[in-house]
Amino acid sequence: MAYLLQSGGRLDTVPLKPVPGEPVKTDKISRRGNWGNQIEFILTSVGYAVGLGNVWRFPYLCYRNGGGAFMFPYFIMLVFCGIPLFFLELSFGQFASQGCLGVWRISPMFKGVGYGMMVVSTYIGIYYNVVICIAFYYFFSSMTNLLPWTYCNNPWNTPTCNGVVTPRGINNTLANVTRSLVTGAAEVAVEVVNKTKRTSPSEEYWKHYVLQISDDIGNFGEVRLPILGCLAVSWVVVFLCLIRGVKSSGKVVYFTATFPYVVLTILFIRGITLEGAVTGIKYYLTPQWHKILDAKVWGDAASQIFYSLGCAWGGLITMASYNKFHNNCYRDSIIISITNCATSVYAGFVIFSILGFMAHHLNVDVSEVADHGPGLAFVAYPEALTLLPISPLWSLLFFFMLILLGLGTQFCLLETLVTAIVDEIGTDWIVRNKTVVTGGVAIVGFLLGVPLTTQAGIYWLLLMDNYAASFSLVIISCIMCICIMYVYGHKKYFKDVEMMLGFPPPIFFRVCWRFVSPIIISFILIFTVIQYKPITYNDYVYPGWSLAIGFLMAMSSVICIPIYALYKIAKSEGTTFLERLKNSCKPDVKWGPALNEHRIGLYATPGSEGEVEVRPLKEELKEKEDEKRDEISLTIQGSNGSTAHNTTPSA
Repeated sequence: MAYLLQSGGRLDTVPLKPVPGEPVKTDKISRRGNWGNQIEFILTSVGYAVGLGNVWRFPYLCYRNGGGAFMFPYFIMLVFCGIPLFFLELSFGQFASQGCLGVWRISPMFKGVGYGMMVVSTYIGIYYNVVICIAFYYFFSSMTNLLPWTYCNNPWNTPTCNGVVTPRGINNTLANVTRSLVTGAAEVAVEVVNKTKRTSPSEEYWKHYVLQISDDIGNFGEVRLPILGCLAVSWVVVFLCLIRGVKSSGKVVYFTATFPYVVLTILFIRGITLEGAVTGIKYYLTPQWHKILDAKVWGDAASQIFYSLGCAWGGLITMASYNKFHNNCYRDSIIISITNCATSVYAGFVIFSILGFMAHHLNVDVSEVADHGPGLAFVAYPEALTLLPISPLWSLLFFFMLILLGLGTQFCLLETLVTAIVDEIGTDWIVRNKTVVTGGVAIVGFLLGVPLTTQAGIYWLLLMDNYAASFSLVIISCIMCICIMYVYGHKKYFKDVEMMLGFPPPIFFRVCWRFVSPIIISFILIFTVIQYKPITYNDYVYPGWSLAIGFLMAMSSVICIPIYALYKIAKSEGTTFLERLKNSCKPDVKWGPALNEHRIGLYATPGSEGEVEVRPLKEELKEKEDEKRDEISLTIQGSNGSTAHNTTPSA
């Protein structure tokens, strides 16, 4: 027994209950698709939130901002900003079963926020995959008996190179000889000189061999073919994992979202057994309570929570849109947010145990070897790994972990763009050929990433990382909160969530959504502006024209909001500006749950159809409306509220 749904000339089949006349409530959208089970959604969201920043940014921020004392403002911001925003975005996408564009039927004038999210995801997706491709490069380079950045006897090394490992029978530099002969005050003096002049083989391998870095951001030089090849590999892997949308990516995340924890645990166990590891961990955790009074510490904590969870990227809305309507996204938001932050703390132990060992070996303070960003992932940590027995094995594990962490985020970035495009166009052809859209977006992303594989690529990568997704995300998130809570109305949204979950949002989240989270977001924005410093890379200072490009990238996502708002106001009905403004803010008639079986209460419009599940042609819709009008005039109804012949709702 089946219930046939007509969708643009195509029939979809949804199973029924064995009870005559009672259609089964499947809670699934057959045309758009859903997660295979709830574990897939949770693992995908964990993979999305837990990324490279958890490994290469949080540990650095923690030790720089007071060690264990930083944990206090960090978890305060998690509770009052991170989890509420995470829950808000998940509930938003799940209620409407639409991507980052379709959800703005809630208030069409604000659809520019969705376009802004797409722009941000595009920027991040371009450079994020370049970072993954470099991790691929290091992964392949680790498939050797001797890591190529171990010694200073390579063609790309300079006279200032000073390795931490001395080849058997060879004194690498005069500094190494001195370090083994002098003692007391003389040894300290020599160490100070060495620290100021030392260039590690891993740093020279990174700059002079992998990147062959140019002297200026405008000097592109040539494309680094090995990196370009790895970039192609990265995009092919992402495409293959998303070839069937959430159906395929939902299976892949069973590995990509869990195996990094296996690697982290292996590296942690190895790290804490090394001499000096305890010193590194103490440096990471020892609280400096006086720093809690520093506003910068609170700003860094709020910013890290905000950016780490992936708020305002559009990915959370997109992933939640594939949930079943009655899924408990409140529970999921707490689980995923806490998992993300716990991973950051855990990764700090892994990083600082190895860095403590390296500092002990060099007889320097941990702060001398600690770094963040690419400097940690591709210079400091790889150099520390050369000190371990069977160093290629540990290097393979480390870079494989980075690859998986990056891919988990990249999957969601690409799916965000593809889902937005497919939902917006919405024709049967594009729904059936979603794989073609995925391939097209992947090809465009690869081509846009080619400039980042040139000799000036690292300059552009860091420029995009610092500007493309910085204060623009904060503005987007703040406007989203204002739109939902104050334009659409907090009371209506609370009822929507209650209709979906079966219980209203807890009062704590209602207060955070309306007041606390917007205030914290505003604080982050003010903090970002006050603490702004022009970007630099080591000793290189970016020229003014490149900073202007960075600001244009940042503004390109924000400018979508007022431009689309003005467009929508101009297209809205009304004789005066205020009438047009009011009409453009009203929810679209299609706003609400996607399936008719969920459209109850305010959404129970006779004959209404879920946009996602059913998309009839205009002619068919007009004919059905005429038939219904005739039926109403004749007052012909069935005993169960059903109607004769073709009058059954199509969804």
